Amino acid sequence: MTKDPYRIWVSEIMLQQTRVAAVIPYYERFLRRFPDVEALAAAPEESLLESWSGLGYYFRARNMQKAARRIVAAGAFPTDYAAIRALEGIGDYTAAAIASICFGQPYAVLDGNVLRVLSRMANDAGDIRSGATRRRLAAIAQRLLDRRHPGPFNQAMMELGATVCAPKQPRCGECPIASDCEGRRRGVERQLPVKLGRTPPRKIEKTYLLIERRGKILVRKRPSDACKLAGFWELPDGDDLPGATPGAILGEFRHAITNHLYRCAVVEASLRRAPAGFEWLSRAELVTRPVTTATRKALLISEARSAGPAPRGVGRSAAGG
Repeated sequence: MTKDPYRIWVSEIMLQQTRVAAVIPYYERFLRRFPDVEALAAAPEESLLESWSGLGYYFRARNMQKAARRIVAAGAFPTDYAAIRALEGIGDYTAAAIASICFGQPYAVLDGNVLRVLSRMANDAGDIRSGATRRRLAAIAQRLLDRRHPGPFNQAMMELGATVCAPKQPRCGECPIASDCEGRRRGVERQLPVKLGRTPPRKIEKTYLLIERRGKILVRKRPSDACKLAGFWELPDGDDLPGATPGAILGEFRHAITNHLYRCAVVEASLRRAPAGFEWLSRAELVTRPVTTATRKALLISEARSAGPAPRGVGRSAAGG
């Protein structure tokens, strides 16, 4: 595994809230486009957001660029935990991963996989989402850490949780530390870690309007002071253009953001005059811009519809996932 702090930093930030399989192609494209911290610091924001488009949680990309500019101004990537932790968007886990793997500093990592291993080892029945439980397990992780080889130890713990100490079917017979696992000794390993119930997601219905004129689509760019997805392009919804005349429904898709579950309809519409703040862009132009994930799904539905009829349900599953 690489010990390049820039590459490890990029991978760890991308892996926050995102599955490994989804991250890999983004990670490879991102590094081709921004191969080092200098390239990231100098990138136009629109180019950065376009490269991140589809990963979600776009504040991660903006924080990375802020941190990259601080690193370039300082002349080098920081080499100690406290300085790494002080960078924008870097928390305890990411700082520990970079400090231990790249610079051999004795800080234990605590990701979801490691938390699961530790909760079973210690037979800790506390809610894994609570701060008190995490602090308790963090203290155990720091006590167990091999201070001579913190990087390999942290990677081994993460790998153990990812491949052997699995969430539903732990492979205890293959575990090298099974004899030290209090949860297994008591026969409760499959009941750990404890996760108390979350609030059910809020269900919302939304309509996206597809308004085309002379090969171009009406879209708007979210303002720079928008609380979410600032700088991203999107299709208007029904509330944005009350003067629009709706037409045929092209399809539907589902879209989830944090604790909100959207059911979205894509509707053809017409409009006499576009109000201020909207622009007409071709599909080719939209490919080069940062576009919201929901808008990308809506455009896929419209493309599939224009390509010809598909079997019932195909458009929805392909776009909604």
